[in-house]
Amino acid sequence: MRSAPFKRRKLSLTSLIDVIFLLLLFFMLSSTFSQFSEVDLATAGAGPVGGAEVLPVFVQLRADGLRVNAREVTLKTLPETLAPLIEGGKARVLVSMGADVTAQRLTDLLLVLRRVQELSVQVLVPS
Repeated sequence: MRSAPFKRRKLSLTSLIDVIFLLLLFFMLSSTFSQFSEVDLATAGAGPVGGAEVLPVFVQLRADGLRVNAREVTLKTLPETLAPLIEGGKARVLVSMGADVTAQRLTDLLLVLRRVQELSVQVLVPS
């Protein structure tokens, strides 16, 4: 006696969609999101009224390096390099960026500069 021919059933995707939804929900609830820090960007204010004018410090930011007044430095040694250039406790830093600088690299520089006391930072935008 011959058995009944094999009959294919349609594959139901309902249970597969439920499993994918549960996995998505699990990973969303169990993952930790990194905390992003904020970098304060202020607009340019009025210049000094009377008194001595502070000479600006020029910082050139490139993808492969960093220069302070045309002298090669690293991000780690930047505060020590700026210390003798700050006269009277106040200084103005002008940051010039190369075309290949990423936003993350600029943020790293601004975070280092934020740690230096009495420092005004202006980012120059290429035209």
